[in-house]
Amino acid sequence: MPLPEFPAGLGAADRAACNAIIRDGSKSFYAASLLLPPKPRNAARALYAFCRFSDDLIDQNDGGRADRLAERLDRIYAGTPVDHIADRAFACVVEQFDIPRTIPDALIEGFAWDEAGRDYATIDDVMAYSARVASTVGVMMTIIMGNRRHAVLSRAADLGLAMQLTNIARDVGEDARMGRIYLPRTWLLEEAVDPDELLARPQHTPGIGRVTARLLATAEDYYRKSEAGIGALPIGCRPAIRSAALIYSAIGSEIANNGFDSTSRRAFVCSRRKVSLMANAVLTLSMSSPATAGATHPEARFLVDASALPDPEPKVAGPVRFLELLEISERRKWEWQVTGRAEA
Repeated sequence: MPLPEFPAGLGAADRAACNAIIRDGSKSFYAASLLLPPKPRNAARALYAFCRFSDDLIDQNDGGRADRLAERLDRIYAGTPVDHIADRAFACVVEQFDIPRTIPDALIEGFAWDEAGRDYATIDDVMAYSARVASTVGVMMTIIMGNRRHAVLSRAADLGLAMQLTNIARDVGEDARMGRIYLPRTWLLEEAVDPDELLARPQHTPGIGRVTARLLATAEDYYRKSEAGIGALPIGCRPAIRSAALIYSAIGSEIANNGFDSTSRRAFVCSRRKVSLMANAVLTLSMSSPATAGATHPEARFLVDASALPDPEPKVAGPVRFLELLEISERRKWEWQVTGRAEA
């Protein structure tokens, strides 16, 4: 379906501010967003501005932050956002793309868990948190890109889970120094790792490394599941989402190269590697398969159910062939843009 225009309510200055927020806040997401067409790119950056602001607010030391976020969300959905770039930007996205309130409510619930210092005993508990702080973003991004099919949203939720598990694996030491543990405590105890000791003296041990490796293996399962959803996105959006997935998966590879030590060091993907992965995302577009049916993790299903619309009726053969030819043409255009040459 045609992608809607970016909301006219967000002026040039606010758009520039959103661009600066994502550029400064996440080099990986900024790099991937460069491959999005202008319409969804602007909306994605507006969404990121709200998520970044919310996350930064929760990291402050005063209390009641999640409650304040919920109040600001009330105003956004009432059409009277607080006069702040993040609120104005997200209000435009909510109005233009009809974002169900359930999704940002879940995001803020995840932030409230951070504020409360919630413990995560099992991997399912970690998945519940990851669904709220990451699958929510994947689902909203998919809505922005014009697809609300249940299967596609499920794969978007999978990608959010995979990325958040990678984040957790990368930030073991940083989180511990902030008084937080997101690794499943049952896994830590199986490796004779005392969570309280980890909080008191964050340092790498073989047991923590094995837990980190196990978490990354789980993430890779969800990266593989998510791949099928990329092929159902508009052709112009696929390189960006595939790039983001490849870059985040590469962070996991860097963690492995570091001996699964995320306590004394923080893994990153260098700029040259990111460019290579982005080029690979474009050149392998034709390998993307249609989204497969099947539920995401039970802790993320409510996000999909709240957002999905009934699947459209199958198209007749003639239009399908036309779309296939259009896809080939669009893929070659992207190959020229990123690599300077078209595939023969």
